[in-house]
Amino acid sequence: MSSSKVLKLMKDKEIEYVDLRFTDPRGKLQHLTMDATIVDESMLNEGVFFDGSSIAGWKAIHESDMILKPDL
Repeated sequence: MSSSKVLKLMKDKEIEYVDLRFTDPRGKLQHLTMDATIVDESMLNEGVFFDGSSIAGWKAIHESDMILKPDL
C-alpha cells in the first residue's frame, strides 16, 4: 500500500493514534505510539528517529539513534 493511500485511509477512518511495532534483538515486542497528526508521507517513506538505548540488547546511549520505518 502506498503512503498516500495509508494517509487517506487514516483520514477516512478518523485514526487518532498510530502504533509502530517491532521486535528487539531478544524477540520481545516493542512499540512506539504517536499522534496521527504527525504522520506524513515523509515519515511513512523514510521512517522516524527514536532513541534505541532504552531497548534491551541494543546500543549504548552515545550510539543509539535508530530509525523505525513502517513496512507498508
